[in-house]
Amino acid sequence: MKANTLFPLAWTLPCALVAALAPQWLDAGLMRLASEVLLAICLAQMWNLLAGYGGLMSLGHQLFIGVGAYALFDLAQRTGISPYWLLPLTALAGALCAALVAPALFRLREAYFAIGIWVMAEVVALLVSKTQALGGNAGLTLDMSALEDIELFGQMSFWLACALGIASVAGLQLLMRSRLGLAMTAVRDNEVAARSVGIDVQRVRLVAFVISGGVSALAGAVYFMGGMFLAPSAAFDVNWVVMMLFATLIGGIGSIGGPVIGVLIWFALRELLATSLGISGGWTLIAMGAVAVGVSLWAPRGLLGLRPWTTLRKATP
Repeated sequence: MKANTLFPLAWTLPCALVAALAPQWLDAGLMRLASEVLLAICLAQMWNLLAGYGGLMSLGHQLFIGVGAYALFDLAQRTGISPYWLLPLTALAGALCAALVAPALFRLREAYFAIGIWVMAEVVALLVSKTQALGGNAGLTLDMSALEDIELFGQMSFWLACALGIASVAGLQLLMRSRLGLAMTAVRDNEVAARSVGIDVQRVRLVAFVISGGVSALAGAVYFMGGMFLAPSAAFDVNWVVMMLFATLIGGIGSIGGPVIGVLIWFALRELLATSLGISGGWTLIAMGAVAVGVSLWAPRGLLGLRPWTTLRKATP
C-alpha cells in the first residue's frame, strides 16, 4: 500500500474507533452536537474543495443541502423504504443537480458565479415552498415506519455523521495527492498556465462541482434525518453558507486542516455566546462577523497560514 494511502489511514482508524465507542459516553444532546460539528466539517470541506481548490466561490451551497434533504424525505414517504437505504440516492440527487446547473453557471466568473448559484438556490427554495406535494411552507416529517429499531436511530445518525466527517477529510487528502488533485491546484493557482500545459479547466471544475454538490446533499440529508423534520426555510437557509465560508476563511482556504479548525471555532463561539453571554440569533452572526474581520486582518491566509517562526526570523537582526 502506498504511503499516500497510509497517511490518511493512520488517523482515520483511531477516529473510527472513538466514534464507535462514543455513544457509550455521550448522552443524546452531546451526540446531536457532535453530529452537527462533524457534518459541518464535511460541508466546509466540500465548500473548500470548490473554492479553495477549484477556484469557484459559492454563495449557494444550500441548494445541494436542500435537494439532498428533500430527496430523502420525499422518497421515504413515497416508497416506505428505510431512510438508511435511501441515503446514497440523496448523494446522486445532489451530484445530478450540480451537473444540470453547471453548464449555465460555468458561463459566469468570480462574483457573478457566486451570485448566480445563490439566486438559483433561492429560486429552488421558492419552488419547493410553493409545492404542496413537498409539504409547502409547512415542511415534511420523516417517515419512520420502515425502521425496525427506533432506539438505535439516534446512534445510527451519529455514526453516519462521524463517517461523513472523517471520510471528507481523508478523502480530500487522498484526492489532493492524485493527478486530479494536482490539476485542481494548478487551475486554482493559475488558470492560464494550467491550460497551457494541457489541463482541461472546465472538466476539472465540473468534477469538483459535482463531488462537492453530491457530498453536500448527502450531509444535508443526514443532518435533517437526525431531526426527523424538514422545512424550506431550514433546508435552503443561507446560514449554511455563512458557516462554511466563515470556517474555511478563518481556518485557511485551500488547506485540509483549515476548515476543521474553523468549524471548531464556529461552534465554540456559538456555544460560548449562547450559554455564557446569552447572545443568539442575529447578534450571533454580528459577533461572528466581527471575529472574521479581525482574523482576516491579522491572518489573511487563515489561522493555519500563520507562521510564527517566520515572524521571529524577520524580527531577528
